[in-house]
Amino acid sequence: MKSLLIPVLLISVSVSVSVNVLASGLSDTTSRSLNTLTANEKAKGWKLLFNGKDLAGWRSAGKTTQPNKGWHVTDGVLVVEPDKGKEAANGGDIVTLATYNNFDLVFDFKIVPGSNSGVKYFVTESYATSGSAIGLEYQILDDERHPDAKLGRDGNRTAASLYDLIPARKDKPIHPVGEWNQGRVLVRGHHVEHWLNGQKVLEYERGSAKFRTLVAGSKYKTYPGFGEAAAGHILLQDHGDQVFFTNVKILVL
Repeated sequence: MKSLLIPVLLISVSVSVSVNVLASGLSDTTSRSLNTLTANEKAKGWKLLFNGKDLAGWRSAGKTTQPNKGWHVTDGVLVVEPDKGKEAANGGDIVTLATYNNFDLVFDFKIVPGSNSGVKYFVTESYATSGSAIGLEYQILDDERHPDAKLGRDGNRTAASLYDLIPARKDKPIHPVGEWNQGRVLVRGHHVEHWLNGQKVLEYERGSAKFRTLVAGSKYKTYPGFGEAAAGHILLQDHGDQVFFTNVKILVL
C-alpha cells in the first residue's frame, strides 16, 4: 500500500473554498463557511467533530494524548502531512474521544495525486497491530494513480469502498484529484451505507452471514469479531500521504 508521487509543496486552502452540498440534505449551498452548523443542523442535533482550529475532541489512536507532529490545521482545514506513504509512521491515526453506534457521519475530503487514506468507524483499539488502527474503513484513494486500487477483489479498495470488503459502485460520482469530495457513513443498527457526493454507493449488514463471509476472505480474517463491535471511535487515517479534511460532523441517531 505504498503511494506513488508525493508533492513537495503543501497546498494552502482558503476559508472561502467551495464544498459540496451535504449528502443528508442539510444545506442548500455549495459555498459557505467551513466547520459551522446551520440553525437547522443545530436543531436536529448535529455536532461538529472538527472545530476548524485544532484537534480538540481527538487523540492519537492507542494513546491518551494528541499527536505532536504529522497533522496541522490551515484556514479551517485539517491536513495530514505526507511521509513517503508510510502507514501511521508520522503523526499516526487520530480517533474521536467519544464512541458511536448509530450515527450519520459527514466529512469533506480532498487528496493530491497518489494519495491513500481512509475514515474508519467502529474502531475499538483492542486489536494488536503495528500499523494503522483496525476498523471498518471508508476508503479514500486516488484510484487512477495508487496501486491499491487494483489490489483486493473487484475494486473493493477503491475510493468510497468498504476497504477490502465491498466495492463502491463503479459509476460513483467522484470529483477529480485536487477537488473536494463529500463522504458520508450512515449507520442504523446493523445496516450501514456509504455515500459519495450525495449518492449512495454501497450498503451492507454488519454481522450478517454475507458480511462474515466477506471478512473471512479479507485481510481482516485474523481479527475475531471484526466490524461487529457494539460501538467504536471514528478514525482519520495517517497513511503517509497528504490529505485534507473539513466539515467533519455527526448526528447521533
